[in-house]
Amino acid sequence: MKKKIIIFVLILVFILLVVFGVVFSINKAKENQMQTIKTFYSYINEQKYEEMYEMLSKESKDKFSKEDFVTRNKNIYEGIGTASLEINNLEITEKEDNKINLSYKEKFYTSAGEINLDNKAQIVKEEKEYKINWSSKLIFPELEENYKVRISTLRGKRGSILDRNGKELAYDGSISQVGIVPGKLGDNKEQNISKISELLDVSVEKIENSLSASYVKDDTFVPIKKISKNSPIKEQLLQIPGVLINSIDGRVYNLGEEAAHLVGYIQPINEQELESHEGQNYTSSSLIGKSGLEYAFEQKIRAIDGAEIYIEDENGDRVKTIVTQDKKDGESIQTTIDFDLQKSFYDQMKNDKGFFVVMNPETGEVLALVSTPSFDSNDFILGMTTEKWNSLNVDENKPLYNRFKQSYCPGSTFKPITALIGLSEGVIDSNTEFTYSGTSWQKDKGWGDYFITTLTQYNEAKNVENALIRSDNIFFAQLALKIGEDEFSEKLNELKFGEEIDFPITLKASQYLNKDSKFTEAKLANSGYGQGDVLVNPIHMASIYSMLVNDGKMIKPYLEFKYDNKPEYIKENVFSNEAIEKVKTALLKVVETPQGTAHDAKIQGLEMLGKTGTAELKKSKDDTESGTLGWFNCITLNREGGNLLIVGMVENVQNNTSGGSHYVISKIKNVLNK
Repeated sequence: MKKKIIIFVLILVFILLVVFGVVFSINKAKENQMQTIKTFYSYINEQKYEEMYEMLSKESKDKFSKEDFVTRNKNIYEGIGTASLEINNLEITEKEDNKINLSYKEKFYTSAGEINLDNKAQIVKEEKEYKINWSSKLIFPELEENYKVRISTLRGKRGSILDRNGKELAYDGSISQVGIVPGKLGDNKEQNISKISELLDVSVEKIENSLSASYVKDDTFVPIKKISKNSPIKEQLLQIPGVLINSIDGRVYNLGEEAAHLVGYIQPINEQELESHEGQNYTSSSLIGKSGLEYAFEQKIRAIDGAEIYIEDENGDRVKTIVTQDKKDGESIQTTIDFDLQKSFYDQMKNDKGFFVVMNPETGEVLALVSTPSFDSNDFILGMTTEKWNSLNVDENKPLYNRFKQSYCPGSTFKPITALIGLSEGVIDSNTEFTYSGTSWQKDKGWGDYFITTLTQYNEAKNVENALIRSDNIFFAQLALKIGEDEFSEKLNELKFGEEIDFPITLKASQYLNKDSKFTEAKLANSGYGQGDVLVNPIHMASIYSMLVNDGKMIKPYLEFKYDNKPEYIKENVFSNEAIEKVKTALLKVVETPQGTAHDAKIQGLEMLGKTGTAELKKSKDDTESGTLGWFNCITLNREGGNLLIVGMVENVQNNTSGGSHYVISKIKNVLNK
């Protein structure tokens, strides 16, 4: 009996082992079958199309060559921007002999968004390996072998940049594409190409290369160059046989050179920008703001392009839309800029190296920002030649250099700040007089052969008002020494020296000392009248001057228009009201009285306060090449239509016959006289 039980147990174990083996074998086979599909699709993420081809059955390889298979899969998957493809819900649905049918769900991302679809595949066993019976339906179920997958971009419209009155500074409009239809060039082909070359400033060689491209036929429109819609050469071009001009979409800058540094320009996104904006719906074909307001307001005005992926049959008819991502137009931005003021101030400065900052002193609205010499923002849209780009970069006048973003030695325009510090801190009052004579002075013999010099000797009392009217360097050098470096530094820090001003366009911080530098007596004295290491950004300067008409409040400048133009302030109560009134009165006399350094700025019927400044950039007393900056800062007080605070500067005024800051005064006066 015991022996029978042992035999029974052994038989039972054997049966269980057989059953287990069969089940294991079946499960293992099923696992291999499913893994075949998973591996095949995983190669798409890695762009290993040749490895995919090796997984095809003999029957499929007989139908499709390796080259055709690789080309079709590569073009489709990469063309639509496939990423992160996943296979889920994989099931065996049917078995027939050595053929196994499977169903599954695909999920992947494309340039037009996420795609989810149900699909089917068939695998066969060949020499102990599972192979795939492939057709184009494994890409998309509706895709026949003679069908094509298309992707089209749905272009969003970038928001416009408007001035305060709604005039367009930048907008998506139309430009002209000049092209040639080769078959219509006529018998004088070479002569006509030469004319086109001359008018468009495109070499004959480049035109002929375009015309000899493999796709070109006699009736093909061959694009040569983009030009502005209102270009004066259009009529001349259209008189040449073979020339055709089409209208195409493009960014248009109504103030090209006049506002290039302010408005900026857009260009195709580069690889570094694409990486830094990852996850923000930028693609390799996106346009992005590169400078100025186009850059500052990028996130508001940018358009997000849409896209759609669809299947097209052999007749070019749409069979099925796979996925659509809607486009999103950008938001238009209305700025505080006045179109006409911007143009007027540019026209005055266009032949010089310099800048203008024009602001409403009571609200902080920036009305104009001019930097010269300039460039034309439209050139970046129409297509800039390498020669043109190189010429802009090597031009010694630096047309690409945005001057109103920088900081400069302010010269005597800094003296009102020193006066405000001295008066507010009680170091002097309006009756305090300093004792010196002549046009040169030094504190003591310890200064060696170094002297502070001033231009004009005068007999009136050496007090703060007369020193501002006469622009007396010696007075403000002595005042700075009397204030002392600690108090001087503390007050300038309160005025945000050493800090970037909050402004849409990044501005260089103003400073009163170079990095790792310290005050000496001579340097502190020089700083009192805006020399030494003092550098001031002109927009920051405008903000400081606004205190003179805002009860000592330092206005915050802004560029985005708001109907409730309630002012905001960077700083309040830096200086006493009494100090503000005394300096304001003195600066009125700088313009109003005949002895004032800016008396030539006076306009009948217009009240104005102002301060001239001539900043020498000498690196040593023997330096004759570094040049001189001419400044004029002014505020109108009874101007019809609103008062203006203007900060202007021209480089190298030593070359101008009108002399120093008076060259700048003449330009401002020309605009105000309008």
